[in-house]
Amino acid sequence: MKMVLICCVMILVSACKEAVKKPPHDAKARYESALKTTNFGKNKKAGAYYNIRGFRMYCETYGKGEPVLMLHGNGGDISNFVMQIGYFSRKYQVIVPDSRAQGKSIDKTDSLSYEMMADDCAELLRQMKIRKANVIGWSDGGITALLLAKRHPQLTAKLAITGANLWPDDTAIEPASWSGMQQGFREIENKMKSGQPKTAADSLSYKLQKLMAYNPNLKPSDLRNVIAPTLVIGGDHDMIRPEHTLAIYRSLPNADLWIIPDCGHATLISHDIEFNGKVDAFFSSKFKKRKKDDNFF
Repeated sequence: MKMVLICCVMILVSACKEAVKKPPHDAKARYESALKTTNFGKNKKAGAYYNIRGFRMYCETYGKGEPVLMLHGNGGDISNFVMQIGYFSRKYQVIVPDSRAQGKSIDKTDSLSYEMMADDCAELLRQMKIRKANVIGWSDGGITALLLAKRHPQLTAKLAITGANLWPDDTAIEPASWSGMQQGFREIENKMKSGQPKTAADSLSYKLQKLMAYNPNLKPSDLRNVIAPTLVIGGDHDMIRPEHTLAIYRSLPNADLWIIPDCGHATLISHDIEFNGKVDAFFSSKFKKRKKDDNFF
């Protein structure tokens, strides 16, 4: 009987370990399955519109506690954080908006920049009477988070940015990915400049792709004023070159670096359990700045 009990316990422990691992190759299926059943991004009880600098920004709020602002990537929306919202809302106040011209935050004007979106976020926090927030930013959201901390330092506590870039070319973005982005942009640009019929979707696609084709335009020295402690994240197979992610980390005065093995651009999806735990720990603990000669342990 005792041996049977021990065997059962061992099987249970093994099963738990396998459940916790959730290998990356299952990530896409898990993510797509979660998207089919989630209410995030369409939850009327959690959602509200805010009049922000010339457009109506849609935002959903979950949980109570220290505020965490989540900023999605180019062409994304609130549901991109389907693997994060439930986890973080257990101990934080999660604030997750659709960025300008994306999701339900309709903006039909032609102009769009990361600086505009950073200022949008600052105004959103002010209207929500949030004195200071931690920020999770993915891809374009990571760029916006850096600019929010640079332009509105009084509103940012800590940052966790993943897949961000400082400038748009193949020294920051893997050449194959950059080539594909450029090709896509040229195609939509040619259509917009031609006499072909254009749809609202074409105009939006042009605006979002143009943003990535010509922006951001930051120098490493521009990050010296980002004083918020920042966890800089990237995948070892990220479309953002690891050496560029390293350059961002080295340019920030208060930063930690985390390059995730066997991981691409979607760090928060393919490695969601590790990502959530690591970012939570970073936000929860006191940031320790190492001395320049503290490089042994």
